[in-house]
Amino acid sequence: MARVLQLLAWLALLLPAAALAQVPQLPQVPQVPQLPQVPQAPQALQRISTALTAAGGGSSFPEAAATAGVVLPDEWARTRRGFTGSVWYRVVIEPVLPVDGNELLALYIEQVCSNLEVYLNGQLLHSAGRMTAPVTNNCNHPQLVALPAALFKPEGNRIDIKVAGQARLSSGSRQRAGGLSALWIGPQAELAARHARQTALQVAAPQAISATLLLTGSFMFVLGFVHRRDSHLAYFGALCLGWALINVRLWVRDTPLGHSEMEFIVCSMLGFIAWAAVQFLLRYGGVRSELVDRALPVQCALLAMTLLLAGPDRLSTVVNLWYAVLALEVTAAAVWHLWRRGATGDGRLMALLLGATFTVLLVELAVQWAGMPPLAAHVAELVVPVILVLTGLRLVRQHGHSLHQAEQGQVVLEQRVREATAEIERNFRQMSELKVEQVTERERKRIAADLHDDLGAKLLTIVHTSESERISTLAREALEEMRLSVRGLTGRPVRLADALGDWRAEVIGRLGQAGIEGSWDAPEDLPQTLSARAYVQTTRILREATSNVIKHSSASSCSITAAITDGDFQLIVQDNGDGISSEIDARLDRGHGLAGMKSRAKQLQGQCLVESGPGYGTVIRLTVPLDRATTG
Repeated sequence: MARVLQLLAWLALLLPAAALAQVPQLPQVPQVPQLPQVPQAPQALQRISTALTAAGGGSSFPEAAATAGVVLPDEWARTRRGFTGSVWYRVVIEPVLPVDGNELLALYIEQVCSNLEVYLNGQLLHSAGRMTAPVTNNCNHPQLVALPAALFKPEGNRIDIKVAGQARLSSGSRQRAGGLSALWIGPQAELAARHARQTALQVAAPQAISATLLLTGSFMFVLGFVHRRDSHLAYFGALCLGWALINVRLWVRDTPLGHSEMEFIVCSMLGFIAWAAVQFLLRYGGVRSELVDRALPVQCALLAMTLLLAGPDRLSTVVNLWYAVLALEVTAAAVWHLWRRGATGDGRLMALLLGATFTVLLVELAVQWAGMPPLAAHVAELVVPVILVLTGLRLVRQHGHSLHQAEQGQVVLEQRVREATAEIERNFRQMSELKVEQVTERERKRIAADLHDDLGAKLLTIVHTSESERISTLAREALEEMRLSVRGLTGRPVRLADALGDWRAEVIGRLGQAGIEGSWDAPEDLPQTLSARAYVQTTRILREATSNVIKHSSASSCSITAAITDGDFQLIVQDNGDGISSEIDARLDRGHGLAGMKSRAKQLQGQCLVESGPGYGTVIRLTVPLDRATTG
């Protein structure tokens, strides 16, 4: 797309040379009226560049009116600046050679503005439309008129052309003023090919490009209106629509409005086009000015008002002044846009396109000053809408790329939102759990305090006041169990070294009271800590193991070994008793002894293994992960 735009822009930059090469040198108008004649070979293609003229209406050449010689093309903007009406042109073909009956002669008129009628020896051959107001507009439509051989006379054959046109002062453009181009007479087949080429260049191609521009502008305007952040697209669409509407006369030659009304509408559109062009350049450059937003609509209204006040007779003068003002505005906006875009790739392309557009406009102005528009002028008229269409396609492509990036960004944003939502929900759950833990911790402390203050005091009283040794022993055991439960409820961690000291004192004491020799092997000054829950569960497992040794093993000795291995705390209780028989094993299961020990170890993410056999003693291996025992 960028290469196509660049090639088109370079083509536009070469148009000035083409325009200068094609502008014809206008000969001097003859001082004495002469009756122009065509050379004696009508079968060959001949160009007629002089004619007799006379102003007047009617259906025939005004013989009594004053006549004058004129050089064709005759441009009323130069020869009849203030004239509006009908002018007759007469060309005499003298003499006429015999024409082959199989070959038809024709008259080709490259341009006439606004309309014409063609007569051969007083007989009407061709009428291009309405000759009275509102006159049919054929300024861009070349004319091809067949010349029947039956109407030719041996000598003095007259071709009369009645042209209805408008004054330059009442036309916004020199090209819409009245006028007649040079005439061509020759074989119809040859002239028909030339007529087809010129019609394609002046009518078909502009119509196709205008239709494309109309569709492009409508799409761009809707696209920019829907996506308000890309308002430059809407203004570019309005620019395309305005430019396409100016060429509406290519489609509708017979309008219900007169020349003055149509010129007012077309010239008023210039303010709208300048408005859209300036806003597009500013918005595309990333700037929005409140002053410009208010001033441009006011300028459009002011332009229309001045055209109304000036009236049809001074329309050309007022429009030329507005041409200069609007051109300066658009030029200033273009220069600012290029300065804003800098030396980026897109900025260089826009500079080339804007330069080409202004070059085309300069060519158009130069051609208007030089006379009837040559081929370069028609090419110049095509270049600007083509540049607009291709620029629109590039803008649509950029917009699509931006939308794709925005969609990708939206997908990423939605993913991040989902992740953030999940994180918030996770944090909320953690906060809820923490709150529950805090409430639970407070309740535990309250229950522990109640147990310690109420139940503990009563059990202690029973221990010291009971006369029954059994009751005192049970009360003392209950008091120890209560103290252990209270420690678990308080949640305070316990140093492993302190826990080992407490366990050693309790286990060795119980074994000694039962007459069993006890041995304790554990490292000293261990820095690790146990959570309150791990301390309580380990204490109960150790008590249960000691109780089993005392009650069921018939052992004479028992060893307890504590160690730290691979980050795990290990406690081994081994006796030399009878081992666990099937009878004892059944009794232990009913009392939930071994099963309870294993369950408590599992709660600490550890394990409790029992190795025993009749006559071989029993080994209980407790393994507790310290990382979980510390935080569990």
